[in-house]
Amino acid sequence: MEFRPTLTILLHALLLFQFLGESKARHIAKPSPKEPLNPQLNIFFTPNDLKIGKTMPFFFAIKDPKSSPHLLPRDEASSIPFHSSHLPYLLEFFSFAKDSPQAKAMEDTFFHCEISAMNGESKYCATSLESMLDWAGEILGVSTKLDVYTTNFLKKSPVTLQNYTIMQKPKEILVPKLVACHTLPYPYAVFYCHMQKGENKLFKISLLGENGDRIEAAAICHMDTKEWNHDHVAFTVLKVVPGSSPVCHFFPVDNLVWVPSLSM
Repeated sequence: MEFRPTLTILLHALLLFQFLGESKARHIAKPSPKEPLNPQLNIFFTPNDLKIGKTMPFFFAIKDPKSSPHLLPRDEASSIPFHSSHLPYLLEFFSFAKDSPQAKAMEDTFFHCEISAMNGESKYCATSLESMLDWAGEILGVSTKLDVYTTNFLKKSPVTLQNYTIMQKPKEILVPKLVACHTLPYPYAVFYCHMQKGENKLFKISLLGENGDRIEAAAICHMDTKEWNHDHVAFTVLKVVPGSSPVCHFFPVDNLVWVPSLSM
């Protein structure tokens, strides 16, 4: 069977892929003590930081939805192979050189999608909105109405890393479980969706940046970290060890968090 790229896919394939700290967080090696901290890792905090007036440095990437890869319809996504075994064909399909940054990004995405899930984790890579909703429904309940949360810029400057102050009491979204979907670099939109067993708390947090930025941010707190890898970068950022403290992090603007609807 021959696959032919549509104009939409080819346009998306020309975009320069970006690697987001959150989508790679569980695979980032612990930095050397002599290495400066990657600014993009300023997304972590602890529940003790969730106080009105608390000021901390955070990184929020600036992404233009108009120039970002979009989710394909299921029938179009299903017509294109999505597996590392097809990488040579896919590079030719998208007209990428095998040693190009795009090729490395696609290889990295396949790694995320094909690596075994961590203990207590369920995972799935969605290549269409329909497949994402189907999988989230399987995890949260097939007949369950779903709500989605994300991070929104209300006012944004060109500065990605700056001090932010919590302006209101953080709102906890009381749900029994959730599915988090993180973008991965690919010619069209691919989301790494997963659900981690254990106690996880979802928050909406109002932030004011020192440059006047206003953000309504979605964040999650993982309350039990004793089974996490000691080399997880969050422990270096927060200067804690596994099991000693919950780990919280913000979601980038193009990530999605699916939960059972509160209006049921």
